[in-house]
Amino acid sequence: MKKKRFRFQWGAFLLLIFYGGLFFLLFTRMVNIQATGQIEGQELAARAAAKYGKESVITANRGKIYDQNGQVIAEDTLSYRLVVVVSEAATTDPKKPRHVVDAEKTAQVLAKYIPAMQGKEDEVLKKLNNRYRSDGKPLYQVEFGSSGRGISHEVMSKIKEEKLPGVLFVSDLKRYYPNGVFASHLIGYALKKDNEDGTVTTKGEMGLEYTYDKELTGVNGKIKYETDAFSYLLPNSEKMVTPAKDGDDIYLTIDKTIQSFLEEAMSSVEKEYNPESMTAVVADPKTGKILAMSQRPTFNPETRDSQNMKWLNEVIEETIEPGSTMKTFTLASAIDTNTWQPNTFYQSGSYTILDRTIRDHNQVGWGPITYLEGFQRSSNTAMANLLKLIGEDVFIEYLDRFGFGHKTGIDLPNEAAGTILSKYPIQRVTTTYGQGSTVTPIQMIQAMTAIANDGKMMQPYVIDRIVDSSTGKVIQNHEPVEKGQPIKADTAKQVREILASTLTSKFGTAKDFILEDYEVAGKTGTAQIPRADGTYAWGANQFLYSFLGMAPVDDPQLIMYVSVKKPKLNNELGSVPVSKVFNPVMLNSLKHLNINPGDVQYVDKVDIKDYTGQSAEAIEVELGNDGLQPVIVGSGGKIIDQYPKDTKQLVKGSYVFLKTDGDIILPDFTNWSLRNLLVFKSMTGVEMEIFGEGFVASQSVSPGTIITDSSPIVVKLKTPAESFVQDVEAASEGEIEQVEDE
Repeated sequence: MKKKRFRFQWGAFLLLIFYGGLFFLLFTRMVNIQATGQIEGQELAARAAAKYGKESVITANRGKIYDQNGQVIAEDTLSYRLVVVVSEAATTDPKKPRHVVDAEKTAQVLAKYIPAMQGKEDEVLKKLNNRYRSDGKPLYQVEFGSSGRGISHEVMSKIKEEKLPGVLFVSDLKRYYPNGVFASHLIGYALKKDNEDGTVTTKGEMGLEYTYDKELTGVNGKIKYETDAFSYLLPNSEKMVTPAKDGDDIYLTIDKTIQSFLEEAMSSVEKEYNPESMTAVVADPKTGKILAMSQRPTFNPETRDSQNMKWLNEVIEETIEPGSTMKTFTLASAIDTNTWQPNTFYQSGSYTILDRTIRDHNQVGWGPITYLEGFQRSSNTAMANLLKLIGEDVFIEYLDRFGFGHKTGIDLPNEAAGTILSKYPIQRVTTTYGQGSTVTPIQMIQAMTAIANDGKMMQPYVIDRIVDSSTGKVIQNHEPVEKGQPIKADTAKQVREILASTLTSKFGTAKDFILEDYEVAGKTGTAQIPRADGTYAWGANQFLYSFLGMAPVDDPQLIMYVSVKKPKLNNELGSVPVSKVFNPVMLNSLKHLNINPGDVQYVDKVDIKDYTGQSAEAIEVELGNDGLQPVIVGSGGKIIDQYPKDTKQLVKGSYVFLKTDGDIILPDFTNWSLRNLLVFKSMTGVEMEIFGEGFVASQSVSPGTIITDSSPIVVKLKTPAESFVQDVEAASEGEIEQVEDE
């Protein structure tokens, strides 16, 4: 057999070298990538995270604003954002369109139900018909900015019932103001704002929402996770969660009930007298806490609709010539310098200084009268004569002590300082009765705290504390600040007595401010309003009418300033519309605070102490005999807690809560104030749903019932005005029945 000769295959050899080399290079590259984790200088893990890593935002809530009792004034709430799909590419089944088919009908429905779009049907239609972006690329969907945000569930439901294709709603948060018109210029409002990067942020635009925007604004969180190429979450992939940090909560000194009293009274007077403007402030003279503050015209922060309104807080930011309310501090200066001579006579009517003559408000005066009668009649010439006795420089120094011409330092922005004119003699004279020089309402309140608080002047403030909403930790705590003692305690008491006489004297100008149950002290004001040319308007409907008062006289618990500018009077004094704000607010507020009228005026306070560990039944008898109203919380026996705890004295008629072990027996809440309800709720943990303002009119569970479950008890409150109307209606029905029976 012939042996086969071996032939070397160059082609095969070259292919082996070629592919072997490629394999070697690939193997080397794989080893290198495994070792370094990089390719072309870039981390593979980072590139994978960029491609498959997803991030979702956790929206932080804006901080809440509460009143001093924890009642919500402003908070975030669930709302909806409108998105309208206009691209035909969204529809895969013509029978079930997922884009806008009938633009005219869609525009009509949206303009019908969405408040911000009402009357703007043409604008909505134009937006729906615009299917292309500015760069010529087709639009997939359109949104409507602020007009399409903050949509309520009710409106969303009505639009959904129309079954409009392409109309979608996305869950969103909006700022919610549950009380409507409620200290609106103080609280302000916050709105959603579009950022350049396409995100949306809630920003404070006015008031506390603007001033404390940094504190109220939270920090959004995020969730990072991995998906596959089709955006499905990979199994066992690690999630990285950065929780959202909600904004801080702000607790105000405002008392929601007192603020509601004020809003109701001011709205009523505004409707009846149609004034150019109104301002009012209620404060605690012991601490400087502002309990209520409002003005007219005003707005609802939900809608921000307004007419002829100034977008500033007039109580803080606008100066006025106060008129005769300023005489309060002229009187205080005279008494404190021992130059007040109440029974000395002077000639009323007119007073001449150099080439200028001032006159009393009736132009002719009342002949020779005493200084006391002059003050009661609100005589301008009495103040001019007093200035000579006090001394001009000394008088200006006292105004400085009272804080006029200086900012109070209240925790609000843009405060005005006002101007005390003292360069010329006539300016010093007119300043004694509140013309020429300018002040702010908040300065009047601060100065009045010295009169009400036995000479100690307290700085006004509206922020009680700022709290971390996540931990409950107090970040800022505002305490009462004493601004000095411009007058002696005895002086303050004398001023209060004389102010009270302006209501009770036959010559007094403040008779309209007499309350049935409490003794009031205060001073009326009728100020001429300067025109742009420097002259003053004149006429019954051309003045600024005001009242600066306090109650009860012996130990003032509240002070209040009210002004009404250019009301349309009905052949009545300018003090009438002012009293229609002051009287109901002061009366209802004192009752709300459990300040017993008879006890404050005629009865000494009752001493209380720590009753912990003693028999509730025995203490109940003891407190009842002292004129207090004890409430046993529990089934009786040993007292384990009480409210008030730190208070040493209470006026008769006040409630004292004594907590014991055992079942909670529901008391009769009739005529309880909101504050007492909140105390009972706090001590017992009983769930309550409280509706209305004022005092308890009804409760859903009968008194004496033992609370055994967590079902909420519905308690309805009514203001005295509401109760009065109901009583009148009931009486009227009875009268009609009697007539029919006859």
